Amino acid sequence: MASKLFKKILIATDGSEYTKNSIDYGIELAKNTQANLHVLYVIDTAAFASIPMDAAWESMYALLKQEGDEATRYAAESAEAEGLAVERLTVEGHPAEEIIKYAEKNSINLIVMGTLGKSGLDRFLLGSVAEKIVRTSKIPVLVVRGKK
Repeated sequence: MASKLFKKILIATDGSEYTKNSIDYGIELAKNTQANLHVLYVIDTAAFASIPMDAAWESMYALLKQEGDEATRYAAESAEAEGLAVERLTVEGHPAEEIIKYAEKNSINLIVMGTLGKSGLDRFLLGSVAEKIVRTSKIPVLVVRGKK
């Protein structure tokens, strides 16, 4: 049954194990509502803004780009296994801002994301992306707890 509420669903992933549960929820919801599915990974360039552009920065950027490709590929392959078509994209910027901007630009009806992703120092420095999105998004957000 096609949904009137969910025509386009965005799954935001950071490539961590914790977001795999939110990917499963997003895929199941898209499957049940016949929604178009989008998967987005954001390379957080703000975390590296104070680092001079050199070989170390380029190496870190390449690792993050690879992580984004792997994360969106995992989600896309999981969705395609369920018979869903998927648009996947990796962008750069502040994660919360880029996720909201992408969702608004692409007329997304629901953002699906995990509560926990990267932890420790990364989480302390970057703050909670999910919290920022929940507080500032005009689009509904489904926040899914990661499996422990």
